[in-house]
Amino acid sequence: MTIQGAPRPGAPLFADAPQTYDALLVLSFGGPEGMDDVVPFLENVTRGRNVPRERLEEVVEHYAHFGGVSPINQQNRALIAALNEELGVHGIRLPIYFGNRNWHPLLPNTIVEMRADGVRNVLVFVTSAYSSYSGCRQYREDVMQALDALGETEMRFDKLRVFYNHPGFIEPMAQRLRDALATLPEERRAAAKVVFTAHSIPIAMARCCAYERQLREASRLVAERSGAPHYRLAWQSRSGPPQVPWLEPDILDDLDHLHASGARDVIIVPIGFISDHLEVLFDLDVEAKERAEALGMAMIRVPSIGTDPAFVSMIRELIEERQTTNPERRFLGALGPSHDICPINCCQIGERRPASPVLEPATA
Repeated sequence: MTIQGAPRPGAPLFADAPQTYDALLVLSFGGPEGMDDVVPFLENVTRGRNVPRERLEEVVEHYAHFGGVSPINQQNRALIAALNEELGVHGIRLPIYFGNRNWHPLLPNTIVEMRADGVRNVLVFVTSAYSSYSGCRQYREDVMQALDALGETEMRFDKLRVFYNHPGFIEPMAQRLRDALATLPEERRAAAKVVFTAHSIPIAMARCCAYERQLREASRLVAERSGAPHYRLAWQSRSGPPQVPWLEPDILDDLDHLHASGARDVIIVPIGFISDHLEVLFDLDVEAKERAEALGMAMIRVPSIGTDPAFVSMIRELIEERQTTNPERRFLGALGPSHDICPINCCQIGERRPASPVLEPATA
């Protein structure tokens, strides 16, 4: 068994030799699909983290707004269906499997299924555009732990690179923002404030990864291509004990600040997420919308990337990179393409492990 993502010091970070794979694994966070699932799901997410019971009960109420159903699983199934079609059109014969960290289909069960089907060499698409412990390294650890528990020593898993600055992600998001700006009366368009949002993480964790830098770069690229004159980055979905500092400002506090500065129109872009799952729906479409209305500001929320054809084609491109000698790795901006093979100390957890986010993190 090998888990690509931990080369020795000084080893190359790009895989320039073509590889052959038996399957693609779409790896995500998971979410409940009914009220009976909610508490067991949250217990999976927070196991061993000493999250207060009252915090879990608060989050149960969030799910109750939506009948206990997080859209994340169905959105991932829709992405898999679109990707299956995309691969077929381009003659790529690669069966797609689906596994989650915290809810069915659980990753260990998916690996058992793959092994029974004779799969040995696997590409992994993680539903996060950015580098962080919870959005990258922890998923690699999940795979390793599942393989260790199964006693599996023959399977190989290679993770596709993160794609925060890939044209297939940036350009469709810029189009979504252009469309939102176009809905405003022309005389108010130039003064509209654009707020990009992403899942907050502890500052100690942020210091050990490129998460914040990548998000600021993605926000800049989308804003510039959409012609948005005023933009900023705010954070949402914070959890954990209040004494542990997390990235700020929170989106609700930022709306207060924008109102105090005279803003009338706010456009929120959930740049940190690839689908409109429960955190986007609750934190933005419920809480942020209510705050904006109370302040008398007009708010537009831009849809996430979802199954946009350009994004689905991007995933196919990332697969083809790993099957090609010295591939072209497309990117926008100044930071260059992200590495294929993570350094051994990449995206470490930080000075202490905080309570895990109890909704859905910066994935999917």
